[in-house]
Amino acid sequence: MQVLILREPQIRSLIGPTQALTAVRDAFARLARGEASLPGVIGLDVPPHGGEVHVKGAWLHGTPYFSIKEAAGFYANLARGLPLSSGLILVFDATTGFLRAILFDNAYLTELRTGAAGALAAELLAPRVARQVGILGSGSQARYQLEALLGVRRPERVVIWGRTPEHVDACVAEMRARFGLPVAAAASAREAVEGSAIVVTTTPARQPIVRAEWVGPGTHVTAVGSDGPHKQELEAGLLARADKVVVDRLDQCLRLGELHHAVVAGLYSADAVYAELGELAAGLKPGRAADGEITLADLTGVGVQDAAVANLVVSEALRQGIGETLEI
Repeated sequence: MQVLILREPQIRSLIGPTQALTAVRDAFARLARGEASLPGVIGLDVPPHGGEVHVKGAWLHGTPYFSIKEAAGFYANLARGLPLSSGLILVFDATTGFLRAILFDNAYLTELRTGAAGALAAELLAPRVARQVGILGSGSQARYQLEALLGVRRPERVVIWGRTPEHVDACVAEMRARFGLPVAAAASAREAVEGSAIVVTTTPARQPIVRAEWVGPGTHVTAVGSDGPHKQELEAGLLARADKVVVDRLDQCLRLGELHHAVVAGLYSADAVYAELGELAAGLKPGRAADGEITLADLTGVGVQDAAVANLVVSEALRQGIGETLEI
């Protein structure tokens, strides 16, 4: 049996934000149409070392592969001089079940597909004209979210807030240089939210950092940090204020996301959720309908996203003859 081996630099050469957005949009639409099979998320914490491990997988019906992805974040790694994130994806032949490829992406594809989901949510729910974007968090996902967002909206200004000023300054300088946009540091989370037409939260916060009262009419909020039951970035009352709450996967968000906290607090119900993101992507429900709507996307990360980007990478690698072949 031959197994294709791809490493991070090769994977980066095969897929970027534009291709990822197309793949993720299609994956969510397939999910909404019942054209995907996926198990529940496996979550594993390693508390002594600040570790979080997620295992997700899916098969998009009619595609040649199914995938299982492991991604980890070990927050103590920064003090060790090591990358915070790691991961890989195992890709299997959907006809035989045999292993077809191993993608040693070091969590690049997870970062990329998460950014793509944020861009898709903004494409469908955010105001057409967004003069200011506020980003909470200054880590790698803040960078991926902004890069992907610029594929669907072009703000006049970006403000970034984070708990560590030197990290914020580094992120501001990098984003300003890369994208040629006015990017500035916000003095507080409130300053990043108020006045922003689009707000994106990308932190591992365990207590709310965005208050409902800060979010004005016409604002779109994308929350991507709450991918575990103990994480929360938004005050639960914000969901009750929103005109439309959209989730990437309802049963998953009831266990992991911002929706989970609002339901537990008795401030919101699952029945009040407007749609899953795939329903909007498939055209089964409309997105933003009025300028003054407050819209909110609760994104916890779904296995169809991983399957979609993995399918694209393997197909392109085989077409271009990229990678090594391992006989097993």
